[in-house]
Amino acid sequence: MRPRAHEISKTVAELTPLDAPAKAIVGQVTKLLPAGPVKDVVSGVPIGHALHPLLTDVPIGTWTSATILDLVGGESSRQASEALIGVGILAAVPTAVSGFSDWADSEYGHDDIRRIGMAHAVANVGALVLYGASLLARRRGSRGAGVMLGLAGAAALSAGGWLGGDLAYAHGLGVDQTVFHPEPSDWTAVLDASMLVDDRPTAATAGDVPIMVIRRNGTLRALADRCTHRGGPLSEGEIVGDCIQCPWHQSRFRLDDGSVEQGPATFPQPVLDVRERDGKIEVKAR
Repeated sequence: MRPRAHEISKTVAELTPLDAPAKAIVGQVTKLLPAGPVKDVVSGVPIGHALHPLLTDVPIGTWTSATILDLVGGESSRQASEALIGVGILAAVPTAVSGFSDWADSEYGHDDIRRIGMAHAVANVGALVLYGASLLARRRGSRGAGVMLGLAGAAALSAGGWLGGDLAYAHGLGVDQTVFHPEPSDWTAVLDASMLVDDRPTAATAGDVPIMVIRRNGTLRALADRCTHRGGPLSEGEIVGDCIQCPWHQSRFRLDDGSVEQGPATFPQPVLDVRERDGKIEVKAR
């Protein structure tokens, strides 16, 4: 049986009233963060994986530390608690931006991710508001109210963190979508050479692994067809320069080595060795 907590996730994933505000937010995020260098940084392309989980360490760490000081730190820790809450509030802004960006790039065709991501955002924004109110109450001399608001913020933060973990570990958000694809170790025929048209990506399979093959400038290239970002079919994408562009979120991968030319993908695309032999296109793991 699935853990009871998974039933909560399932219930959230069925909350259709979340669709309208979620789609509106996704539209705005897409407009504010178009494809380009800034988007790549927010997505985490330079560091090789999503930036958002790294940024969450700061607000989670500072707010949790402030809560611990509130409970066991005594009178001497009041100033430190306020400072920690303030740092967490400042860090929450870029953290939220990166989270909204990842979510907007991942809900394509996935109602469950749209709704769970919306609930995740609501919980975390709620935590930000509660900790902000907590800091304001403390500055006005109402430490007791500030501590209670901080505890409520910690509860909201915990709920948001659990939903974020569910998105990553139960729904694969932010993970390499090709990591469990076993590429053939020996040369394997995947399609007839006559099926290839120059500069046109073609879908094939090597066992159970989807492959994209293309002949460009007389050279054969083969990449995993499933985009590392969210599994979009590269064989349905467009050739842009020396890259293949995913049709779902416009990630671009170089055809020669699979490296990321443009995000939001952060993981390179697996590349296979490819050859033509006896009228067949054959591939094997590089």
